[in-house]
Amino acid sequence: MLAAVFGLPLDDYGAELFRQCTGRAEAQGAAFGFLWLVIGRRGGKTFAMALLACFLGLFRDWTSRLAPGERAVVLLVAADREQAKILRRYISGILEAPMLAKMVEAETADTIELKGRVVIEVATCSYRTVRGRSVCVALLDEVAFWRRDDSVSPDTEVFVAIRASMATFGDDAMMVVASSPYSKSGLLWTNYRKYFGKPDAQNLVWQAATRTMNPSVPQSFIDAEIERDPVSAAAEYGAQFRTDVAAFVDREAIEACVASGRRELPPAPGVRYVAFADPSGGSSDSMTLGICHAEKDKRIVLDVIREIRPPFSPDAVVSEFAETLKAYRLASVTGDRYGGEWPRERFRVHGIRYDLSEKVRSEIYLAMLPLINSGRVELLDNSRLVAQLAGLERRTARSGRDSVDHGPGGHDDVANSVAGGLVLASQTRAPMIITPELLALSARPSNSRSAPLHLGTFRSRP
Repeated sequence: MLAAVFGLPLDDYGAELFRQCTGRAEAQGAAFGFLWLVIGRRGGKTFAMALLACFLGLFRDWTSRLAPGERAVVLLVAADREQAKILRRYISGILEAPMLAKMVEAETADTIELKGRVVIEVATCSYRTVRGRSVCVALLDEVAFWRRDDSVSPDTEVFVAIRASMATFGDDAMMVVASSPYSKSGLLWTNYRKYFGKPDAQNLVWQAATRTMNPSVPQSFIDAEIERDPVSAAAEYGAQFRTDVAAFVDREAIEACVASGRRELPPAPGVRYVAFADPSGGSSDSMTLGICHAEKDKRIVLDVIREIRPPFSPDAVVSEFAETLKAYRLASVTGDRYGGEWPRERFRVHGIRYDLSEKVRSEIYLAMLPLINSGRVELLDNSRLVAQLAGLERRTARSGRDSVDHGPGGHDDVANSVAGGLVLASQTRAPMIITPELLALSARPSNSRSAPLHLGTFRSRP
């Protein structure tokens, strides 16, 4: 694989492996600028990236492209800092070799400074953290599993930001994007579909199962994983994109429902509100609240989002949520069965009834989908809400039953409370507005020649 990346000659075995893993008839004999690795777990892709980082950082001269005082950056990007440090530890291990150790000038928790004005840095998958550097080599690890609550597509945003940072080094720069495959969406899938098996001078896609790249993984282990879950094993160890996972709702449909610039709506007279809460113990997940109402024209409006991120005191959050509910004239809130009796007991202390949702999470999302696709809802301008809704995935089990949940490493606390509120509001009739004119008509004397008007003739939910 590394020989093919740099355009080195391949023997018969290498040429056959190249055809098998790239879908191309033959190697091009020149180096590639972008390498897309679709490789099964334990296939050695992270170590290969570490080798590339060390080779390009130590043995390629970048100084001619640098301004005075500037350093070329070998940038390691992963889902979070801890995962990025796994890649960094591989690099540290390689640099311990006596021949290479003397090339290290300084080392901190996040950086390794090398001779030749090169620094290896660790970053997380946010386009904000990768800007402002002169990047000569970028290594993006496990991009198929990147999730951020403040971004709908962090993989694409980081890729675009880094490409701009690589402009200083022109065609000499290199980007390696690696991951075990997941769903047929996102940066890895888009470029796999675009370049796999097709001639391109800059982009090479290498797709290989775990044992193709690392025969030391026992076949008996792979067979056991296939027996346990064939679909998951095909992705995890066979390097095949999953067919049972798909995006649940289109991002454009969500954004079309957002009322731009609207952060919250105050309580209004004559409006019947509903509320849905997603409780949390305060250590890992947010505790959230969504308040909605239905308009007379059947539009469903999101009025309030409350999110308290961990760590927090659950009792204090319940107290805060209770005050918000009372401000909207609500004496009850609906939520799931999380925590058993605890949510009901704590809300009851503050004068709020906690009702258990008749629908489970997947059922709520499935009921919300037609509301969004038809444009019947008005959402608040909240980036975390949009990101979490767009990150929902529909999974089809072998039984044929669909379930909806967040993807690996993702969250849906805000999305859950908002979806619950929207569905509740869609099942609630908008209140009848009693005007002074209607009151005068209803008070008309019974001996009037015209037929009496009874308020009961107006259809309204009690």
